[in-house]
Amino acid sequence: MSCSKLGNLPELTYDVIKYFQNDYSTLHSCVLVNRLWCRLSIPLLWENPFSIPTENYNFIEIYLHNLNGELKTKFNEHEINEILLPSNTLFNYPSFIKYLDLLKFSTSVRKWFYNAKIINLKLVEDTKKLITISLLKIFIENEVNLHTLEININNYITYIEGILELTLQNPNFIRNIKNLKISILTRFRDNSSPIDNLVLQVINLHQNLKKVILSYYNLPFYQSLLLSKDYNCSNTLNIITLYQVNFSGLNKIFEQLNVLESVHIIHCENLNTSFIQQILNLTKPFKLKSLFINAISNIDESSLLLLQKLVSGLAQQILESVMKYCKNIEFLDIYGITNETVYPVINLIENIKQNLNCLSINSGESSLDNNS
Repeated sequence: MSCSKLGNLPELTYDVIKYFQNDYSTLHSCVLVNRLWCRLSIPLLWENPFSIPTENYNFIEIYLHNLNGELKTKFNEHEINEILLPSNTLFNYPSFIKYLDLLKFSTSVRKWFYNAKIINLKLVEDTKKLITISLLKIFIENEVNLHTLEININNYITYIEGILELTLQNPNFIRNIKNLKISILTRFRDNSSPIDNLVLQVINLHQNLKKVILSYYNLPFYQSLLLSKDYNCSNTLNIITLYQVNFSGLNKIFEQLNVLESVHIIHCENLNTSFIQQILNLTKPFKLKSLFINAISNIDESSLLLLQKLVSGLAQQILESVMKYCKNIEFLDIYGITNETVYPVINLIENIKQNLNCLSINSGESSLDNNS
């Protein structure tokens, strides 16, 4: 009976199945239950197929079923066996993609190519490029609604210039993405390469970018991105994650971002006294949510000042949440009041005094200034 009721509520069924979004084996089982479960599970399985940890890349052949006449002609010219392409499919699979990692996309095509029975091996590179660009054109023609784009540029990604150029020629393809991840290895960079400019143009398509992850690159490129008037993120960017980025002069970026809500710093270079002092001198709130430090980072006593400043802001948030949601507190034990939290603590006590039976406060020896 419960299963029958669940089947009669498609919205509820979808909410249940969505819990298995990253459990691909379970989703495959859901496909076999009935038509409704199949219809709800298939889009989840095809949201991010290039990132599924498997050595089976036959799903690319299913995508290629959607080739238009012009692309099919080019495939015939390259003597790509039509047997590889299915004659019919049950769903419009390209329309389901939501997440596109360009490195995994390129790698998947390369691995599929070497596993497939391609007749003409004289034009290997031209054929691989044709398949890569054709897949991207299929996504564009299906007007997919991407929510995440990941640009990973290193020595292993192929045809990146062609991919970025085609993307720029079809701006609606990525105009509405919510999450942008950029990773450019320094050793890959060539000063004469147009890749930097292409990446900046792609970013410029997003006027409402709210979240960005920057990694594996020296800071000048990211400064030109976040500080340039042409690529203005100052009034939209809420979350910034920095992974293994050189920190020199980073305070200029934080001062420029007007609506920044959280910062995540992970194994970044030059996280030293100079950088910490820059953060302490910021006029805008610096809301650090994650901090992972390498053993090689030059951290000294000044880092304690930074942590103290950050923890003070966190303490105020906690007190505000307690005041809002915990109105029936009977026992309250507070240790380590600071100048920043003394008034929020007083407001908290005033707010819960009707039910409060026991109050214990320990300010510590050096938590408050002498004039407090």
